[in-house]
Amino acid sequence: MDTVLGNRSNSGGQNNSGTSTAVAADAPVNAPQTISAYQNYDFKPGQNIIFYDNFADDQDGEFPAHWDLKSGQGVVNSVNGQPTFLLTNGNYAIVAPLMSSKNYLTDTVTVEFDYLAGSYEPLVRFLDANNNTYDVHFDHSVSTSYFPNNLSGSDVGTSEQYNNHWHHAALIFMHGQLKCYLNNTRALVMPHTGVVPTSLEIGGLAGSDAPLTFRNFRIAEGGYSNTIGNLLTNGKFITHDITFEVGKATIRPESMGVLNDVVTYLKHHPDTRFEIDGYTDNDGSDASNISLSQQRAEAVRTQLTTMGVNGSRLMAKGLGEANPIAPNTTPEGKATNRRVEFVKM
Repeated sequence: MDTVLGNRSNSGGQNNSGTSTAVAADAPVNAPQTISAYQNYDFKPGQNIIFYDNFADDQDGEFPAHWDLKSGQGVVNSVNGQPTFLLTNGNYAIVAPLMSSKNYLTDTVTVEFDYLAGSYEPLVRFLDANNNTYDVHFDHSVSTSYFPNNLSGSDVGTSEQYNNHWHHAALIFMHGQLKCYLNNTRALVMPHTGVVPTSLEIGGLAGSDAPLTFRNFRIAEGGYSNTIGNLLTNGKFITHDITFEVGKATIRPESMGVLNDVVTYLKHHPDTRFEIDGYTDNDGSDASNISLSQQRAEAVRTQLTTMGVNGSRLMAKGLGEANPIAPNTTPEGKATNRRVEFVKM
């Protein structure tokens, strides 16, 4: 899940009724937290990506092709040069991933996205087989509504640290348990939800002067227990959870969940050596993809050495768009092919 975080663009955006939205205005959006702040992060996304959208395939000013509009209005605009989904009007504005099956969530599922904190914050709405709804709200704190028993976590940071910043939201629904993360903090745990979700939506209050803004939305099967030890098969560990900024070799902080697992595994297996293979999707030229994947593999090696792994046990290799493991014809397929593989040497 590639992304760039930083100040808002001042390029004008249009909503799908033709009027400009507030995203055109400059806003003081701080840089993301450093990777060191995530050193104790334990969230690990599922490995089987069932929905992914970074809105790269959508035209600026149009409603995104891979989503359904349930209520309100929405539009894709470029923010900081990256396509971003803005919900521009609604009480509530609600959108849902377009899926081939009505009931697509499994017993263990993870959800991740980035959002810009402003006047309105997002909620993830789970639906069960009877279309009952259960909401998880991401704000200064994470809270729930419409569950059999509703909970609220503690505030994560001050208003100055929260407002006009990009934040990473993540949650896992596992065997009826719900865990929610905001940036590097496990913000809420509901041990027994009493809910069996089958699908989900995202939305909230939204206005053209203060749109609800999010990007890099991913749903994946599995998660949390998917450590390198139980996924290492045929001498290879494949992960999509080491992610980078768009077109760069800068590791995103939320990658620390799986990086911590790799370090733990290597400390418990002192004779193991890995080749770190970096892969991209097929966007861009072969040469640029080889170069970028090499830089990313080297960035992973460097990060692991800063975490105490002897560099002689690691070799970095960039393979670009070679050896795809999914068709490069859908956002999910491209996200699956953007990966890091640890191959035993």
